[in-house]
Amino acid sequence: MPVDFSGTWDFVSTVNFEGYMIALGIDFATRKIASMLKPQKVIKQDGDCFTIKTFSTFRNYETSFKIGEEVKEVTKGMDNRACQTVVNWENDKLVCVQKGEKKNRGWSHWIQGDELHLEITCEDQVCKQIFKRTL
Repeated sequence: MPVDFSGTWDFVSTVNFEGYMIALGIDFATRKIASMLKPQKVIKQDGDCFTIKTFSTFRNYETSFKIGEEVKEVTKGMDNRACQTVVNWENDKLVCVQKGEKKNRGWSHWIQGDELHLEITCEDQVCKQIFKRTL
């Protein structure tokens, strides 16, 4: 049985978010605003179907997917690019590959204790974020 990611997760920390945003081509002003945000994630999991909502005071983002099914995604609220996205299980990790204009783009989510770990990549940049489950 896969890990249950369902819940509300509050931002704890980030490493190299600036480098990741530069690789995406996000403008200076937006990067400065985004770097100050403390987003909250709400994940709803129903078997292999997921909805991940990310809320902040600046922008919100929502994505839905079914494990193993490729979908066309527009990263609205981030860099507004279209890409082909597929998410699969790798052991207890959710691993997303996004094919499009930017190379080596995707993310991984996994849980350790009461922490949700997120690693996002674009080109040669890797950003690591940690969220803590709210009670």
